[in-house]
Amino acid sequence: MDSVCHVVAMPYPGRGHVNPMMNLCKLLASQNSNILITFVLTEEWLGFIGSEPKPDNVVFATIPNVIPSELVRAADMVTFFDAIMSKMEAPFDLLMDRLEPPPSLIVADTYLPWAVRVGNRRSIPAASFWPMSASVFSVFQHFYLFEENGHFPVDFSEKGNDRVDYIPGVSSTLLLDLPHIMDGKHPTILCHNLEAFSWLPKAQYLLFPTIYELETQVMDVLRSELSLPVYTIGPLIPSFKANDHPSNVAHSQWLDSQPCSSVLYISMGSFASVSSAQMDEIAAGLNKSSIQFFWVARGEAGRLQEVCRG
Repeated sequence: MDSVCHVVAMPYPGRGHVNPMMNLCKLLASQNSNILITFVLTEEWLGFIGSEPKPDNVVFATIPNVIPSELVRAADMVTFFDAIMSKMEAPFDLLMDRLEPPPSLIVADTYLPWAVRVGNRRSIPAASFWPMSASVFSVFQHFYLFEENGHFPVDFSEKGNDRVDYIPGVSSTLLLDLPHIMDGKHPTILCHNLEAFSWLPKAQYLLFPTIYELETQVMDVLRSELSLPVYTIGPLIPSFKANDHPSNVAHSQWLDSQPCSSVLYISMGSFASVSSAQMDEIAAGLNKSSIQFFWVARGEAGRLQEVCRG
């Protein structure tokens, strides 16, 4: 067992964070059978993904449900963030005592700075994993520039069309197209975000699910500014076998047959709650526009297909 590299993965409890972290773990596990990965979840999240296929050297471990349920967190994000920052560290720390063999590395979502603290206390290297683009990371890393340029706090109805051309490595972008946390209406959430970034120098590595050639300018900036090694590990998208998912082949063939930049992509993600009436209104607008679109929907896909055909 001494030759086993034991990695503890701690994702932020949200679908857009859990999925890429799991895909990273599957990628790591496939590289070497001597890598053991313990994937840490709340008990609720284990119920969501515990039956999904994974390599044998990726195992689940749980901490209690000390945060609001995933099913209701959108109703009070401040309480959710507060709980993540204040209630998950202690059970995670206790879990580390029970793991065998002793962990060699912690890979934690950037939004969980307490995981880096745990690693520092235990002299275990910690890798901070940012599951979004490096460009969005640079927006938060240089957040102070918004205030310096009169864009924080900001009224998007008045200044939404202002161009932001001062974020290092990020091309000129409409203010309206950047994270809306700049409106200053959620100071507690912003404070937690910035606290997470303040802990980055205490991590030993920083990982991005991107390709250097895709975000060259911003990666060069971050590598020059940050004191820790910064790695691009490629997109963490699950790979599917064509024979197992024949519909994927048809989708790809249809997309390939369309003119360049002619298809509108629509996805509500896994967080936003959209009523059936709102979905119908979106569908009506798409039908009226006569544009080609590719809509990724949850739950109501069959009904929406009928609505859009109509």
